[in-house]
Amino acid sequence: MAPTLTLKPGTAWTDAWQRCAAVAPEAFRDDRVLNLWAARWHADGRALPATSPVDQSPIAGPPRLDTTAARQAVRASLDQHRAWRHIPLPERRARVAATLDALAEHRELLALLLVWEIGKPWRLAQADVDRAIDGVRWYVEGIEPMLDGRAPLGGPVSNIASWNYPMSVLVHAMLVQALAGNAVIAKAPTDGGVACLTLACALAVREGVPLTLVSGSGGELSEALVRSPEIGCVSFVGGRDTGARIATAVADLGKRHILEQEGLNTWGVWNYTDFSALTAVIPKLFDYGKQRCTAYPRFVVQRECFADFLAAYLPAVRSIRTGHPLAVEHPDDPLPALDFGPLINAAKAKELGDQVAEAIDRGAVPLHRGTLADGRFLPGQDTSAYLPPVTLLGPPPSSPLHHAEPFGPVDTIVLVDTEAELLAAMNASGGALVATLSTDDPATFRRLAPQIRAFKTGHNKPRSRGDRDELFGGFGASWRGAFVGGELLVRAVTEGPAGERLPGNFPDYQLNA
Repeated sequence: MAPTLTLKPGTAWTDAWQRCAAVAPEAFRDDRVLNLWAARWHADGRALPATSPVDQSPIAGPPRLDTTAARQAVRASLDQHRAWRHIPLPERRARVAATLDALAEHRELLALLLVWEIGKPWRLAQADVDRAIDGVRWYVEGIEPMLDGRAPLGGPVSNIASWNYPMSVLVHAMLVQALAGNAVIAKAPTDGGVACLTLACALAVREGVPLTLVSGSGGELSEALVRSPEIGCVSFVGGRDTGARIATAVADLGKRHILEQEGLNTWGVWNYTDFSALTAVIPKLFDYGKQRCTAYPRFVVQRECFADFLAAYLPAVRSIRTGHPLAVEHPDDPLPALDFGPLINAAKAKELGDQVAEAIDRGAVPLHRGTLADGRFLPGQDTSAYLPPVTLLGPPPSSPLHHAEPFGPVDTIVLVDTEAELLAAMNASGGALVATLSTDDPATFRRLAPQIRAFKTGHNKPRSRGDRDELFGGFGASWRGAFVGGELLVRAVTEGPAGERLPGNFPDYQLNA
């Protein structure tokens, strides 16, 4: 009989909220967070109701501004930018470093907010906070040569990012952009993370870092946050549909831009025998339920290798652990080591579940279908946002699972017989961020890897976004604008020599780093 689980003491949403109100009372009021603009916290905007994906209990929702207020925030950020760009670099470094110290002091609270707001398991939530802090420290320690001969942009950097990595992607980028001499604006993701971002920004603003954090619908705020002439650069992380609209706007305006978009990252298997290594890595590929831009939801497998692949894959996927991220058997137990918890919301879980059912109806073969009965949940808990792992062989071309990133724990497998078929299937989405090719022969990898349309291609092991000096971008429709990572992130948000061409994908050229 499975043990009865309980919420670990001190980890409830009310506990996290009370701690936020004690740490940053200027930013948290009663049951809502405030918007940050003009260096002050404002109780403006209409606070929307929100629920935690963990158990559907109520949490703080985003206080959505209208277009008029967003324009005021942008104009105020420009005023901050004009002052901040003249602050000497040693002073900017000191203020950003002090912010990092404050973030480190409140690391566990920031991670707990991520658990409740976006459903990250404890281990991954802590890692998100740590990657933000450690990544920005790397820039603080080595920023001087990166800024040599460069100047801040003419206006603030506007950030519109997805909900899945509030700290290690969004806050990381914001602090590096500020370190480089820019005021920074961020739109809080609609689907989650607003309290975590609010606390992080409150700690930064106390140190004098010029950040703006606002909430609102993308459609309503786009005119201000993308098209405003005051904006010096637009940085976007999200889906292709929204990214394409932003790309059109910034191209029309000739505005600096960094647009990271989704792509179907694939893992190819060709003339490969070391399947024990693959078994070891499969569970790691399910981190955070594959709700990551560098997740691998598609395996393209040589038919001749399929039996061995399946023998290695199925035991690994059956070992995946999911459940309530804060549920324990005894109060003094550590928080559970899960591969993933809920998806971002119940609607996403239903949508993906419906896509799986439809794909099977149209001919896909279900090789594995997990069950929530194996998960770790509280008695009577709402589990509507949870989806167990699913693996489908041969998704039909009519299914979204055939050509698009599912952003959930659904793997699809395509069988191929020739190298040409392998490459065609690995390039199905017209460009990706990462890919991997498992093959025993290094010469085969060297020959095929350049033909895979991914920014990073791993040999027998996964690739990631990377940290610190590792560059990051995408090929094809997965990326538009300047590449980032390492020195390129600083170059993307600063002005260099006249006529400089930044590495990236632009309407009139593509330049690799």
